[in-house]
Amino acid sequence: MQHFKRWITALVFAPLVVWVLAAGSPQLVAGLICVVAIATLREYLRIVFARQGTPVSLPVKAISYIMTIILVVGATLGDFQVMFLIFVLNFLVLACFALSRFITDPAIFDVIARQALGFVYIPVPLSLLVFLKGMEGGALWIVWMLIVIFANDTGAFYAGTYRGKHKLAPRISPKKTVEGAFGGIVASVVAGFVFCLIFFSDLALGLVMIPCTFLMAVAGQVGDLFESAMKRGSSIKDSGRILPGHGGMLDRIDGLLFAVPVLYVYLVFAI
Repeated sequence: MQHFKRWITALVFAPLVVWVLAAGSPQLVAGLICVVAIATLREYLRIVFARQGTPVSLPVKAISYIMTIILVVGATLGDFQVMFLIFVLNFLVLACFALSRFITDPAIFDVIARQALGFVYIPVPLSLLVFLKGMEGGALWIVWMLIVIFANDTGAFYAGTYRGKHKLAPRISPKKTVEGAFGGIVASVVAGFVFCLIFFSDLALGLVMIPCTFLMAVAGQVGDLFESAMKRGSSIKDSGRILPGHGGMLDRIDGLLFAVPVLYVYLVFAI
């Protein structure tokens, strides 16, 4: 049943997401990214503040969501200087918030540190999708990346389920195995090479992208473990329930958050 739910959810949502990212206007892409980023950031805040036993304060949520929207919209301008200024603006707003609360809450710096981490962790890498979209063949590269990440998750899931024997990181994620990690990497490399040939009809490019595919697969699995460590530290099983069979939005895109910067840097500096 769990496998059935995973596939149904993927078949329902994947075509819509791929269509928006591949064929949608920059404004539509930015809108989708904002929705995903805010939903993911909401789950992240719930996780990192769970151990305090108190809900996330409204000002922290407001700062996080507003700055996320501004950052993604700023990315549509195609200028990293604008994004850097927005990044700095987030810290300035946090500094003012910390000063206003310090007298009554000396632990406020712990709060803003968690928000700052979430800002770097979620909206910053997601905003890079806007830059990828603007590259030559950007739509195809985004679809290619999603296929690679999906192959990584699927390969790791089934290899670990049916062949997994040696624990990868038992204190962080007891169900993850070395065999599953290897299966995910192999599935990613194969899928990346095959779909690079299909999309770009260039054997040389397919071969050049193999190291990138490998790095993306490793980064994706590191991202998965990173989220698992956060959840384990807060005694939370799933980041949410928005996606049947997958858990929350963060559960679904944890690997993507680490893989997007890898692809962007590789395309800019290696291709």
